[in-house]
Amino acid sequence: MRSRFSAFAVNDAAYLLRTWHPTTRPPRIRLDVQQRWSRLDVLGATGGGLLDTEGTVEFRAHYSVHGHRGVQHERSRFVRDAGAWVYLGPVG
Repeated sequence: MRSRFSAFAVNDAAYLLRTWHPTTRPPRIRLDVQQRWSRLDVLGATGGGLLDTEGTVEFRAHYSVHGHRGVQHERSRFVRDAGAWVYLGPVG
């Protein structure tokens, strides 16, 4: 989760796509270069351990765009794909 937040912060769309599960990954993403990601608060997590194959992370990601502050609040699902953790999508 933290690495994906960092990728948003530095506008690394290629990394975001590489860490997105192939069944839910869009063909491309367009990041707003005016959007500045400033802080990630991880509120909770389930699974995700060494022997787990899935897990969830609840987070708040703080950003600003064009002088307006905002927060992305999500509970995300991650799964292992070929040994690597990848983003599957939001829960529910």
